[in-house]
Amino acid sequence: MARQLPRSNTLEDGYLSTAPAKSYPANGYGLWQTVGNVWEWCSDWYDPTYYRSSPAENPQGPTSGQARVMRGGSFLCHISYCNRYRNSARSQNTPDSSMANAGFRTVALA
Repeated sequence: MARQLPRSNTLEDGYLSTAPAKSYPANGYGLWQTVGNVWEWCSDWYDPTYYRSSPAENPQGPTSGQARVMRGGSFLCHISYCNRYRNSARSQNTPDSSMANAGFRTVALA
C-alpha cells in the first residue's frame, strides 16, 4: 500500500516546519533527509524534454534556461501539487525566487 501524504501537521515528529540536519537516520547511501524537508535547488537548468535525448550516463542538463531544477519535496507538500514526492522527481522555479520550503544540499568531498 502506498504511503499517503499527511493532510495536516500533527507535530508527531516534533517540528512545525523544517527539521535540523541529521534529525533522522541516514539512508543506505549515508544521506540525511533527501526528501521532505525542503525542495533542494540543483545546478541544472530545467527543460521538461531534456531527458528524452540526454546521455544515458551522467547527463549534465541543458546549458541554459530560465528556471533551475529542484528535487525532493518539502514539509509544505500536498497531494494536489506534490504528486511525485520522490528524489528523482523534478520541479522547477526561477533562480531569483525566495521561499521558506526551498534550500540546498552542501557536499563535502572525501
